[in-house]
Order: sequence, then C-alpha cells, then structure tokens
Amino acid sequence: MPTIIASVEDIQTHTGQALGHSDWAELPFSQIQAFADATGDQQWIHVDEERIAAESPFGAPIAHGYLTLSLVAGHFFEVVRLEGFPMIINYGCNKVRFPNPLKAGNRYRLSLAMTSSRQVGDSKWWELSMAAAIEIEGEKKPACAAEVVYRVLTA
Repeated sequence: MPTIIASVEDIQTHTGQALGHSDWAELPFSQIQAFADATGDQQWIHVDEERIAAESPFGAPIAHGYLTLSLVAGHFFEVVRLEGFPMIINYGCNKVRFPNPLKAGNRYRLSLAMTSSRQVGDSKWWELSMAAAIEIEGEKKPACAAEVVYRVLTA
C-alpha cells in the first residue's frame, strides 16, 4: 500500500519519515540486455554470458549502474502516491552509490524515506529529497543507494 501525500501538510508530516517499499521484483537478463542495447553499453560483465561464466567474479550478468538507478523511477509510485499536485518532476540526484551488484535473477525492491523538504523560493514548487535504496533480497548491502530529488507543484 503506497504512502499517500496529497498536500503541503502531508509533505511536512512525512519529512524525516520512512515511506515504505515496493513489492519484490526479479531482474531478468533480458532487461539488462535491453538496457545495453538502448545505451550502447555492451561491456562484457553485463551481456557476455560465456565470458561471465569463465571470468567474472560475480558469477552472473550484472545490471548496469544506471539501470539499477533507473529502477528507482520505475518503482517510485508503488511506494508513494503524490495526489492533487498539478505537476511532479524528477529533479535529479545529489548522491548515488552502487555498493553491491544487482545480478540477473536477483529479486529487488525499492525502499524510500523522505529526508527533507522545502519550498522553492516564493514559488508554488516544493522540493522533496528522498533516500532511495534498491535492496537485494537476502543481501545486507543495497544495489543502489541514492538521494533522489523530486519537485511538486502545489495548487
């Protein structure tokens, strides 16, 4: 069940709070290959299954870091629903790390906490900073830890 944020008061209430996590999903090799094809990043540790079996310390194809980061946007609205705002934009990231490889076949989920919020100047925009983690089932370290920033336009 997603956390619903529908007003400035809700933004302020949820600042400093965990927002929840998405359902578990499995990362198929086909998604890694599709990302490699879309970006042109065909580095062998991602897509060359034969070489991976022979040489990789990871033992399986691993997701590109930016694929792993993109999973935040892909699962964001499973965790939080921003309702009643005329516009919501992904403003960017302040810090991104990839402490653990996300391997083909791993199950992962997104975990979010709102770390800060602020009104942007005198405008109707609010900036929401969130600690995002792509957690790997059964692993202590996440595949991705990032501070993501969204902006919402209030009515």
